Amino acid sequence: MPHVVIKLENVSKQYRLGNVGTGTLSHDLNRFFAKALGKDDPTMKVGVSNRLDTVDGRYVWALQDINLEICDGEVLGIVGKNGAGKSTLLKLMSRVTSPSTGEIKIKGRIASLLEVGTGFHPELTGKENIYLNGAILGMTKKEISSKFDEIVEFSGVKKYVDTPVKRYSSGMYVRLAFAVAAHLEPEILIVDEVLAVGDAEFQKKAIGKMQSVSRSGRTVLFVSHNLTAVEQLCTKGVLMQNGMLNMEGKVHDITSAYKQMSVDENDLRRSGTRVMEFLEYKMTGLNGKVIDEVFLGDNFLITANFKSHEQMDLCDMTLDIRNDSNEFIGHVTNADDGFEIRDITKGNIKSVSVMVKNICFSPGTYYISLWLGNSYGTFDYIENCIRFTIKQGDTFIRRPFPFDKRSKTVLQSSWSFK
Repeated sequence: MPHVVIKLENVSKQYRLGNVGTGTLSHDLNRFFAKALGKDDPTMKVGVSNRLDTVDGRYVWALQDINLEICDGEVLGIVGKNGAGKSTLLKLMSRVTSPSTGEIKIKGRIASLLEVGTGFHPELTGKENIYLNGAILGMTKKEISSKFDEIVEFSGVKKYVDTPVKRYSSGMYVRLAFAVAAHLEPEILIVDEVLAVGDAEFQKKAIGKMQSVSRSGRTVLFVSHNLTAVEQLCTKGVLMQNGMLNMEGKVHDITSAYKQMSVDENDLRRSGTRVMEFLEYKMTGLNGKVIDEVFLGDNFLITANFKSHEQMDLCDMTLDIRNDSNEFIGHVTNADDGFEIRDITKGNIKSVSVMVKNICFSPGTYYISLWLGNSYGTFDYIENCIRFTIKQGDTFIRRPFPFDKRSKTVLQSSWSFK
């Protein structure tokens, strides 16, 4: 008979929006004095309600009225859009922060991997951090030593185990952090999206380890935008939306609801004469397998089939790429590459493939819109029809901390020092 190991009762979390945090000291001071004088916030954008003395504007509910029970041996997948409250929920269960209202009851020892760098001291070596984390979990030195070789072997950092972790790449850092969290025998293992920093081989290895942990009767909580990994690993799921628990149930029901939510919130807008029109389109890896996520620096293919209802001498195809804030980030078009799509016969179905090379946009969620037309106008334009995620990986960024989210792209560079 399963036993409840985590119970949340009417849990809510509220954050106060303070005066500090605009980015510079001068802006923080300007904001403080504006509030004291009852003036508008000078750091806000024009056209935005920016009064600093409004109650609603000073607080935000990250979570509201969460009720949830998790049993031993369960692998719970938590999905939802960015800002849905997933990470806040994990922080509450990890006791990183406390709920504003409600109660959380936890039975068992917790190991958390919430973000790259959690629980590690950058000045200590990999070996010292292993013992430090074990001690934090309440393990004796003897217990940690019995697991030490297994942790190092799993992480693949044996050669650098006596090196301060501040010199590790982001991939090495997260491999060691996960190995420590998974091998030091916690009753509850909590893993956030940080596995996205590792490469595909490590992700597969990590999922296998989490499956092994759950089979031993321990509980795993897993947050990821990789729905394939969630479906592969989890037995149960919850869908978060706007800080609330939208749905709870079997993992396939949850991922299906999330996919449908994404479609509903991004209803395909289509325009054009439809003299020539797209029939189907897909995003694949170079092996032809359909994908919805890539790592920084990867190549991928977009393939579109279309049909013309008239004889056409020439047409062009463009991929517009936008981020999840609907900002235009870039585009790819055959004309820029000197590639011609010509002599299209009426009634025939044609297929065009384009390889996007060395994707270098900031890690996050993106949408591709497809355009088909020529100098006379638009034949078919489908907005935001392909959704995909870019993950950090270990190709472009070799450091133990996530990419700076203020930037839109990752620029490659080479350095010299004399």
